[in-house]
This record gives sequence, structure tokens and C-alpha cells, in this order.
Amino acid sequence: MASARLAALAFLLLALGAARAADEGEARALLALGAALDPTGRLLPSWAPGRDPCGGGFEGVACDARGAVTNVSLQGKGLAGTLPPAVAGLRALTGLYLHYNALRGGVPRELAALQGLTDLYLNVNNLSGPIPPELGAMASLQVVQLCYNQLTGSIPTQLGNLTRLTVLALQSNRLTGAIPASLGGLPLLARLDLSFNNLFGSIPVRLAQLPRLVALDVRNNSLTGSVPAELAARLQAGFQYGNNTDLCGAGLPALRPCTPADLIDPDRPQPFSAGIAPQVTAPDGGGGHGRAPSTKALAAVVVVAVALLAATAAGLLALSWRRWRMQRVAGGSPPTVAGGRCSTEAAAAKGSSARKSASSALASLEYSNAWDPLADARGGAAGLGFSSQDVLAQSLRISTEEVESATRYFSELNLLGRRGKKAGGLAATYRGTLRDGTPVAVKRLGKTCCRQEEAEFLQGLKLLAELRHDNVVALRGFCCSRARGECFLVYDFVPNGSLSQFLDVDADSTAGGGHRVLEWSTRISIIKGIARGIEYLHSARPSKPALVHQNISADKVLLDYTYRPLISGCGLHKLLVDDLVFSTLKASAAMGYLAPEYTTVGRFSEKSDVYAFGVIVLQVLAGKRKVAVVAQPPGDVGELVDGNLQGSYSAAEAAKLAEIAVACTGEDPDQRPTMAELLQELGTV
Repeated sequence: MASARLAALAFLLLALGAARAADEGEARALLALGAALDPTGRLLPSWAPGRDPCGGGFEGVACDARGAVTNVSLQGKGLAGTLPPAVAGLRALTGLYLHYNALRGGVPRELAALQGLTDLYLNVNNLSGPIPPELGAMASLQVVQLCYNQLTGSIPTQLGNLTRLTVLALQSNRLTGAIPASLGGLPLLARLDLSFNNLFGSIPVRLAQLPRLVALDVRNNSLTGSVPAELAARLQAGFQYGNNTDLCGAGLPALRPCTPADLIDPDRPQPFSAGIAPQVTAPDGGGGHGRAPSTKALAAVVVVAVALLAATAAGLLALSWRRWRMQRVAGGSPPTVAGGRCSTEAAAAKGSSARKSASSALASLEYSNAWDPLADARGGAAGLGFSSQDVLAQSLRISTEEVESATRYFSELNLLGRRGKKAGGLAATYRGTLRDGTPVAVKRLGKTCCRQEEAEFLQGLKLLAELRHDNVVALRGFCCSRARGECFLVYDFVPNGSLSQFLDVDADSTAGGGHRVLEWSTRISIIKGIARGIEYLHSARPSKPALVHQNISADKVLLDYTYRPLISGCGLHKLLVDDLVFSTLKASAAMGYLAPEYTTVGRFSEKSDVYAFGVIVLQVLAGKRKVAVVAQPPGDVGELVDGNLQGSYSAAEAAKLAEIAVACTGEDPDQRPTMAELLQELGTV
């Protein structure tokens, strides 16, 4: 018995020793990885010796229950180092997310040691050199993102061994050679993007036989030959092939009809187009089994073959040089990052709009399992009047991946506010920074927060896209993801926060960093700006219908650096379910913004917005959140004015504003002025 206990204890000590050695090995690998990714040591200060990587000590590192590192997520950190071979020491790694950085050097072949890796995100960096063929041995890989780099060489045929691969994104590199037919043996491949490279040869027929393929993008290459008919028939809008002038095919409007010379077997390596020498056969066509050709004939064939190869190489070199020059003239940047997983779903832009700056905030909808309400193929866009020139379709599509990167995966440190729940759906707003440095506010909506009728949701989204005014917060971008069950609305960040933060200010606390007391002239400017914004919403214009805000309050008025007011939340009731809209109205009612007629008719109108505006005028006058609506101005207007001003205001202007507030908050909505009339009145203040 004692010997058994000793043996068990020895086994336990050995196991603990092995685990400790593994932990130490992973720690060394992480430190080497951090030193290579961030050679300056300024961007990853938490990656330091002595810290516990699995206890939150290393930024962007996640571990499993056994304490093994499973994820490294450092996207959008500005890392400018290299990806070292030491990463292979993280043997339990399943996700490596280093996209949207400035990494240089090559893709290490040592990655092949990570046999459990499922997600490899190295896109949007400055990586160069070839794609290691060793990646084809990583049997667990499901997503490979290498797009928007400077990779060269051909696409390794070994990638055809990745039988679990669902996404392969290689666009916007400098890849050459033919498309490997081996990629047609990937049973789970759903999206393949090879666009904006220097690939030549034919499109393999086997790609058309992939059972789960929904998107194939080969735009802007030098492909030749016939497009497999099955490919175009199956994928329809999911197949993008523009700017391959030597492609041909039937039923594809942008392609010329094929000639007999084009109808060759695309899966067989072709002379010249695939960059290989022709096969010389015997004169009797017997493949060498008949009489051997004469020396002179063989020499003539070799001379012709060499000449043709030289001419083809020169032509390809000239074409590549011309395309490189065109890209440099167009701005020197690859096309816009398209999609949360380097999407192939982005609509093909016409003309020069096909290439936009990679630093632009513009991108398409999320790549995988995305809800794309603009896709004409589903009838969404056509049924709602979206056109290819529509502002929504062209300038407001942003990727889920960029939203995640901008908000640091919705870190609580970036949380600006959160609204109520409905069936588990949560509406929250986060601060974020896009890749180009633009600060934004991201409204995160659970799918259950959004209107379930897609047509209603799209109409509301189209309305939001059309709102453009100096005193209205404009929608910058949006995306919806079925995979996440969420939608995201992206707005420009307004730095000074809401007007409500400048109410109930203690003048003695401003020196300690609190919000300052607004000067009288600033208050007048804010009131006029709010009035202009509401009048814009109420007016019908060629670009937009008349709109009632329904929920105007001091919280919904944001102030920029110059204290210019911008009304937020415009049109959101067109997107959200009624329960969520009503939950926000409870707060408005508690603060006195809700017009009295709503309790009887249960309906909003322009005059209910006017009522809320009147309450805000009283708040700005008094400098307080809680104000009392009165039937007539007080005899001494000084009773209404914020004492923090210490008499530094115009009594005449204050009296005029008090009259306006009383007129706006009258019981009878028919007796309240319109916003157009109020603007005229405010013109005298």
C-alpha cells in the first residue's frame, strides 16, 4: 500500500513538473512573440516577465481551463514588428488574430506546428514573401486571412489539403501563377477571394463543383480561357470576375463569347498560360510510340516553343507593369478592406470606385453569415429603391471586424451607455477608433432589439442614411450579422458629451476637472442650433421625408469641440422594436419631456417635439436638469436664469427665451408654434 502511494505521488510530481515545464515553455514563447511583434516595447507593456499570461496579465491572451494559451488577439494595435517562429511554441493555440497592424517580414513556416489552429488572421499588414506550403498540413484550419499584404509567389497546391477550410482570402497581394485545381477538393469551402493579384491561367472547373461555395472573387487578375458554365449558374452574384480581359463565357454580360480556341480543359495545365513548356509528340500523334522526329524538326519545335514562351512572358510582364502603374495612379493602395473576413460579398464597384484607400473606414458587410440587406440577388435593395449610386450602398457599409477592432471587442472601458433589454437583446453604445484614427460611437443592437420585418428595418436604415445636417449626428456606417445576432450603427464621436452633463454644474468644482459653466453666448448658440436641427427633421425635402424625433432631451443633444449641438437618436424608432422605444420614453417622461397629449392620444407629432424643445430651453436657461413648466414667464426673469452666470447675461434675451419656452410647453398642441416659426423668433435673440 505504501509503495502504491509513493508511486502515485511520484506520478503526480512528474505530471506537475511536466505541466510547469509546459507553462514555462509557453511563457517563453509569448515573451519572444511579444518582443518580435512590438520591438519598441511600447504597445504591449503588459507582456512582461513575471506576469501570469492566463490571469489577465497579458493583453489579448486567452487560455483554456488547463492554463494553456488558446487565443492571441492583437488586431488593430499598430504593431510594426515581425511574426517570429517562436509562435509555434504555443501548441494549444486555436486562434491567432494579428490583423490590421503593420507587421513586416514573412509568414513563418513554423506555424505548421500549430495543429489545433482554426483561425489565422494576418490580413491588412505589410507581410511579404511566399505563402509557406507547410500551411497545407494544418488540418484544423477553418479560416485563413492573408489578404491585403505584399505576398508573392504562387498559391501552394498544398492548401488543397485543408479539408476543414471554409474561408480562404488572399486578395490584394502580388501572387502569380495559376489557380491550383486542388482548391476544388475543399468540401467545406464557402468563400474564396483571389482578387487583385497577378494570377494567370484558367479557372479550374473543379471550383464549380464545390458543394458549399457561395462566393468566388477573381477580379483584377490576368485569367484566360472559358469560365465554367456551372460556376456562373450556381453562384450568380456571388461570382465576381471583372477586369480579366481574356476570360470568355456564355450568359455573363461582361464577358465575350468563347471561341473554339478558348474551349480547353481548365484543369489540365496548359502550355504558356500556365507557365510550362509544351509537350512535344511524335508526328504520328502516338505520343512518342511511333517514329521519332528528326533532329531538325525537334530543333524547330524547340525554337518555336522558346520564342512563344519569351513572347508570353514579355506580355505578362508588360501587363503586370501596366496594372501596377494603374494602381499607383489610383492612389497606391489596395482596394477597400471588404468585410469582417475580407469579404467577397462586396458589390463590384464601377470604374475607379472599385479601388478605394485601405485606410478608409468604408468596407462591406461582415464576411461570414452576414445579413446583407443590400444584396440585389435577395430582392432587398431592388425592392426598397436602393441603387448602385445610393449613399447607403456606397458609403455606409462597414465591417463587423472593424467595429470589433475599433471598440477593442466592446471593452467595458469603452462603454458610453446602455439601454434596456427585450428578450435578451441589449442596446449599448461604445466609444471606438477606426483604423484611420477617426473616433466613433458604436451603437450595438441585439437582433431582438431591431424590427423583425426586414423591409421595415431597411426603410428605417435608409432614412437614417439620408439625414445630413450640421445639427444632426450623421450615421457613418452600419452592418448586421446573423452570426452574432447583432446590428451595429456607427456614428462620428462627439467629444464634449451630452448637454445634460453641463446642467447642474457646481461652479466650484469646474476647477477640479468638472464640466464648465456654459457662457451666455454659448447657451444662445446651443438653443438656436437645436432649433435648426429639429426644423430640419420636421421639414420634407427631396432627400428625406418629414420626421418626428419622438424622444428629444438634453441627453440626446451632443456638443462638439466648439459646443455646436448635434441631435442624436434621430429616426432610431424606425429601427427598434416598440418595447425598446417605450422603455426610453419612460426616462423622458420622468424628466418632463413628454408632451401631455401623449397620455391621451398615444401618438407623437411635430408639436410633441416642440414641447420637448421648450423644456430644453428652460433647462439651458436655468442650468438645471429638473425644471418646472409654467403657464407664463415670471415677473423677474432672473428667477429662471442660472445663478452660476453671476449676472453675466442679457435680461432681454432671457425674457425672450422664457416666452418661447412657455409657448412651446403649452397644454394645447395646436397653440404651440412650429419650428419654422420658432427659428424666426430666435432670429431676434
